[in-house]
Amino acid sequence: MLFDKLKNYCNDGIYPFHMPGHKRVSINGDTILPYQIDITEIDGFDNLHNASGCIRDVEKKAEKLYSVDRAYLLVNGATGGILSAIRALTHFGDDVIIARNCHKSVYNAAELCGLSCKYIMPEFNEKYGIFTSVSTTKLEKLLNSNPNTKLVVITSPTYEGVVSDINSISKICREHGALLFVDEAHGAHFPFSEKFPCEAVSCGADVAVLSLHKTLPSFTQTALLITNDLDLSEKLQENLSIFQTSSPSYVLMSSIDNCLDYLSKNRGEFSEYIKRLDSFCTSVASLKNLTVLYNDKEFLNSCYAFDIGKIVISTSDTNISGVELSSILRDKYKIELEMAYTNYAIAMTSVCDSDKGFERLFTALQEIDSNIMKISENSSHNNYFSVPRQCFKANLKSNYQSEKVLLKDAKGKVSAQYLWAYPPGIPIIVPGEYISDDIIKLIDNMNDKKINIGSENNLPPQYIYIAKTD
Repeated sequence: MLFDKLKNYCNDGIYPFHMPGHKRVSINGDTILPYQIDITEIDGFDNLHNASGCIRDVEKKAEKLYSVDRAYLLVNGATGGILSAIRALTHFGDDVIIARNCHKSVYNAAELCGLSCKYIMPEFNEKYGIFTSVSTTKLEKLLNSNPNTKLVVITSPTYEGVVSDINSISKICREHGALLFVDEAHGAHFPFSEKFPCEAVSCGADVAVLSLHKTLPSFTQTALLITNDLDLSEKLQENLSIFQTSSPSYVLMSSIDNCLDYLSKNRGEFSEYIKRLDSFCTSVASLKNLTVLYNDKEFLNSCYAFDIGKIVISTSDTNISGVELSSILRDKYKIELEMAYTNYAIAMTSVCDSDKGFERLFTALQEIDSNIMKISENSSHNNYFSVPRQCFKANLKSNYQSEKVLLKDAKGKVSAQYLWAYPPGIPIIVPGEYISDDIIKLIDNMNDKKINIGSENNLPPQYIYIAKTD
């Protein structure tokens, strides 16, 4: 395996007159950072952009585990795979349909490729203020009215763990001559237990991206791009060579190798993981004010499928926000959650979580639950916005002069920038779109709840750049 090959190399006494500059020696004497196996593309260690040796062996492991015809290693995270796949699956200026809750990298790809985007808004659960699955009926209607669509891009599972009906969606796309790309970054663990939803490519998606580091034991930035369509492989590889670094990290690639070996040898660990999740969900059913969404059958019925590995804790109808819940867990209980939003927070779990970790989270939630109260106000609808009206495509923003204005004065103006809540990095407004009163209220609500509003130019949240379209 690649990891063993690297270990053997660092013990062979070879002096590294090559990159990287640390020369495989720790700069501070510790053994935490893996300097000794951090190398460049030297003889015998293959080339990520034309893999035929030890790196290709790692890809074959991934292909076997995920039951796909082709898998590519990603060391620029899922983002590199998203940019590569969307460019590979389209021609400049093509019509595409994008689920509005897609990650900002999807929008960046659309802008770079000059794509003409139609958006489909996923269904919305009013009770919790969460986007659920993409409606197959709405998608088919949108494809009928946009017959030149070449590509459909959706996110499944979402950050919150909601899964769409990929099997039906892929059939609808094929019937209309469109390819289907699924951002499955949060679903890399799906094939390893029947309790998880079905993986997207096995359900008919043409291409999917998986973030190994999100829910599996692999280093940050590691991911896979997978497909069953070998006719697409040359184009995918061509674009991966554009969007992935020309100096790929062997530390990261060996981490993927180790992760895949773990998955092949320790499938039984997932049974124990499911038992921990089931036990935790049973325990938190006793909470009176907080709600773990997996225990709400009405919510589950509003989704096509749901990932039990995502512990979504709702604070709706209570006197604290999701951000406040996250802060209490961090400051008082030393538990750091993955993400906090206006009225919910997410604990991301994996097969590596322990019984003690789940017990600690339950104990903390139980104590917090006893110290908060129900209120009658439900502000979940403030998380919702409809697709804004478009003035021009995002890739044309450089054709317009822009000016910085206060957000409160921007109603009816055209945005010259992206704004998103991060995490999860879903754009609220896209360059070229009109800024409505609802958008302003949504951002004000996020600011009030101390949600981190991001932009590509790091403006303070009370400002926005608008395009001069007159």
